[in-house]
Formats: sequence, C-alpha cells, structure tokens
Amino acid sequence: VSVMGDAALGALREEQARLKSRLQELQKQRGAFGDPARDQVPFGVPAIPLVFRGHTQQGQEAPKCLVSKVRICYPLPGGSALITFDDPNVAERVLQRKEHEIRMEECRLRVQVQALELPVVTAIQVSTQVSRQSVLVSGFPAGLQLSEEELLDKLEIFFGKTRNGGGDVETRELLRGGVVLGFAKDAVAQYLCQVGNFTVPLGSQKFPLRVSPYLSGAIQKAEIKVRPVPQSVLVLNIPDVLDGPELQDILEIHFQKPSRGGGEVESLRVVPPGQRGLAVFTATSG
Repeated sequence: VSVMGDAALGALREEQARLKSRLQELQKQRGAFGDPARDQVPFGVPAIPLVFRGHTQQGQEAPKCLVSKVRICYPLPGGSALITFDDPNVAERVLQRKEHEIRMEECRLRVQVQALELPVVTAIQVSTQVSRQSVLVSGFPAGLQLSEEELLDKLEIFFGKTRNGGGDVETRELLRGGVVLGFAKDAVAQYLCQVGNFTVPLGSQKFPLRVSPYLSGAIQKAEIKVRPVPQSVLVLNIPDVLDGPELQDILEIHFQKPSRGGGEVESLRVVPPGQRGLAVFTATSG
C-alpha cells in the first residue's frame, strides 16, 4: 500500500507541474496579446473653441443629441437672429443692453439680446477591448501610390498566406494611419502580433510594416457642461414687419455701429417669424 501511495503522489506532482507550466504559457500568451477584459478609461476632452460661421438649416427639428464630434447644433426659434462679431469684446458690449431699439424710417423695432450658451462635452469615459481576431497594420509610407482597394487587396493577399503566418481574412477596414484586418482564427491574429514586424510588397516596392493588437473603444459616459460662446449673441422677439434680406441688412447696420456698442459683424442669420432654424457651430481652425 505504501509503494502504491508514493507512485500515485508522484503522478499527481507530475500532473501539477505540467498544469502549472501550461498555465504560465497561457498567461504569457495572454500578456503578449492583451487583456480581453474591458477597461474603463476616463479622460478629459481638450477645449475646442466654437464659432458660428453663418450656416443655418431652415425648418429643421433640433436633433436628440446636440453634441457631435466636430460641431454643435443650436435650434433657433422664429423671429430671432444669430450674430457673430469679429471681436468678442463687441459681443460683451452689446449684451450690456438687454433691449435694443432699431430705428427705421417708418417705425422703431424693439428687440431683446441675450448671451448664447452651448452644451459642450468636457469629459468622456471609454470602454476598451483588445480584439482576439483582428490586428492593426501600420507604418505605411507617405505618398503611397495605391488606391484604397488596391492596398486592402495586397494586404489580404500577403497576410492570407500561411507561409507568412497568416490565414483567411474575413474583414478589412482602412483607418486613419492604419488598416484593420480580421481573421477567421484567433491563433493567426495572435501569431502576427507576436512577430510584430513584416516586410510587405506594396506595388513595385517592399515596405516594413508593423502589426499590433487592435484596440476598439466605445463611449460609455459623457459629461456635458453649458459654456458661453464669446463672439456670438442671440437677438429675440423680432417682429414680422420686413422681408428677410431687408431685415438682415437693417440688423447688421445697427449692430456694427460703434455708437451703439457694436462693431464688425462676421456673420448674421435671421430666422423669420413662423419658421425655425438650426445654427451649426464648428471648431475654429486656430
């Protein structure tokens, strides 16, 4: 009985050692490829100055989400005007008087002026995940004389060959600065990422390209705050007494006169009474 017990114990120890070795190997492979668990990554959003350049969409309903990546849409009611000045100090002076009287030959218009505030994304939280079947191919030279379809075809041909460590390509997508390739088997993507560097023929030349794990992300939470637009003001309660073009000229003349606190007008758009508009604010280039 004692001899049989020692033999069984030895077998168990060997099996334990084998399993431990296999576990370490799997952990090493997992570390090389990336943790598939989703990570919550919060980070701040850089401040992007927004300015109204005069683009309005008449009669459009306000979208459910007013915030997008590069622009913010602001609904304008009928009988209103949106004015953007060259100098934000002019907008500040105009806002010191909540009511403006616009003199015309036959009558006077009394309109209200208020500051314009827009919802802006100030922080977002992104969940990330490393794909087990997709890789990111990067390092393409500038000025590559290939169309998008030609580039994707050549990458699929190269990475579809088993002698290059590749396999069947199921998906392919051109991104800014790289190409994402999706394979039918996890092992192919894992192997390519472990190798990392490949010399790939693209046209008449060969180029060194980098293959790395593909990290995808999705916005889980966004923090939105209301911030003023320093160069723009909103004019309200404009009566229906003039046609659109004539009214726009009268408003521009009034708000550009320094004697009334005005200054150089960069853009001005009027939404006549009974209509609706949508002002589009875009990021400034400077």
